[in-house]
Amino acid sequence: MAAQVKVAVIYYSATGTTYQLAQAACEAAGDAGADVRLRKVRELAPDEAIKSNAGWHAHSLETQDVPEAMIDDLSWADVTILGAPTRFGMIAAQLKQFIDTTGPLWSQGTLVNKVYAAFTSSGTVHGGQETTLTSLFNVFYHWGGIVVAPGYTDTSQYIAGNPYGASHTSNNGEIPPDTVARGAAALTARRAVHIGAALKQGLAG
Repeated sequence: MAAQVKVAVIYYSATGTTYQLAQAACEAAGDAGADVRLRKVRELAPDEAIKSNAGWHAHSLETQDVPEAMIDDLSWADVTILGAPTRFGMIAAQLKQFIDTTGPLWSQGTLVNKVYAAFTSSGTVHGGQETTLTSLFNVFYHWGGIVVAPGYTDTSQYIAGNPYGASHTSNNGEIPPDTVARGAAALTARRAVHIGAALKQGLAG
């Protein structure tokens, strides 16, 4: 019997948009038979800034029980799916800070030959979504990972339109992810689990 694939979905979200995409990825990975961990990265903004924005503060309280990501989650996982909103065409600083702590794992080769995928959101149409995803892919290449993207492997992707990963335009937090965006996150997760299982089976065989 094949070993169960272990999936870490690690994200940053300020007002909840990217968190909802992370939930969709977790649900799909679980439905595909994976052992799933949902983890948020540590917030860097001061409490005063968070409390000054009602949506940010509400989401902080909503997710206070979600465990914070540790680099051990990357060691544990066969598949890691990272998500963050775009900031000027790049990932949010909170996720970048977490990535910058992974040097010891990288130097030991711990992250090599694992499966990686990504998702993002932006406040405006386009808004740097594709460059944010491909900037994450650059990290995965340095780790020696295997990048999995949704591509146009399902007809839903001709509506979602982003072959690099799930993405959503929130109109600055006013529009939550719809079935198209959540479906793209689910597709990304299912493909990552499927390829992760094939790799794990091949390595075990």
